[in-house]
Amino acid sequence: MSKSGGMARDGSLADVGSCAKVRRSFYWEIMMFRGALTALLTPFRNGKVDEKAFQEFVEWQIQEGIHGLVPCGTTGESPTLSHEEHRRVVELCVEVAKGRVPVIAGTGSNSTAEAIELTKHAKRAGADGALVVTPYYNKPTQEGLLLHYRAIADAVEIPILIYNIPGRSVIDMSHQTMVQLAKHPNIIGVKDASNDLARPVRVRLDLGDSFAQLSGEDLTSVAFLAQGGVGCISVSANVAPRLCAQLQDAWQLESYEDVFRIRDILAPLHEAMFVETNPAPVKFAAYMLGKCTAETRLPLAPLSVKSQARVEEALRAVGLIED
Repeated sequence: MSKSGGMARDGSLADVGSCAKVRRSFYWEIMMFRGALTALLTPFRNGKVDEKAFQEFVEWQIQEGIHGLVPCGTTGESPTLSHEEHRRVVELCVEVAKGRVPVIAGTGSNSTAEAIELTKHAKRAGADGALVVTPYYNKPTQEGLLLHYRAIADAVEIPILIYNIPGRSVIDMSHQTMVQLAKHPNIIGVKDASNDLARPVRVRLDLGDSFAQLSGEDLTSVAFLAQGGVGCISVSANVAPRLCAQLQDAWQLESYEDVFRIRDILAPLHEAMFVETNPAPVKFAAYMLGKCTAETRLPLAPLSVKSQARVEEALRAVGLIED
């Protein structure tokens, strides 16, 4: 597959446009942020973070071949983690990863000052990057988004991924705003959970391959790759890391028959992971695999019996558990 811009086949940095030229102090970190990255769940036991289960889970992910780890995002129930727990989970993840795969810590908040503090901690802890969600509930304008992200990027020298997820944060970052933010040397990519497959094409045309575009939607992740993406921050990878990594590897190798075969195998799992609000389904799935309890924190309810059956059926269909 030929691609314009980004990394040339001989390993040299190709021309990716004037905007990209301004901002690439983190180019090699960008190249790490690709493939299958797991939006890690946070295991709980009796209301507390189960640190042992979490670190064993992270090690299992790495052994299964996952390309990267994303603690303290939506799937990690970051809205209900205390600041102390949030920092501790990032530290635990970095401690296990030991540089073997990149760690992109969720550090977003609807308070700019709080997001800066969490991002500073992620850097101190040794994270390779920060995933910063668009501010939820207070509904900033596009100008507010520009000021918010620039303030964080100015305060911390770490690669930052924008996390655009209109379904949860209500606001939607415009293409124009993203192009403006990409001029900042520390803002190096996006996790796009808009499910708008026209976006990665427009972003790639304006910013080139060196702006890392990661899908936030498992079911359309292959289509996202075809439209200019370089990977997926995945919920399903919590329970199927090997298959998710193999799909991304097959894409890079241009083994499209394998890509489509794995895509179809994973499709029932992707759908089941959102039968109720994430992460209740994936936590139940991880419980079925013996990785942690199915415990979530209020206001998330335990997975209903009907949905449990749907998740179990999907795990069997994908071959993750046997009859």
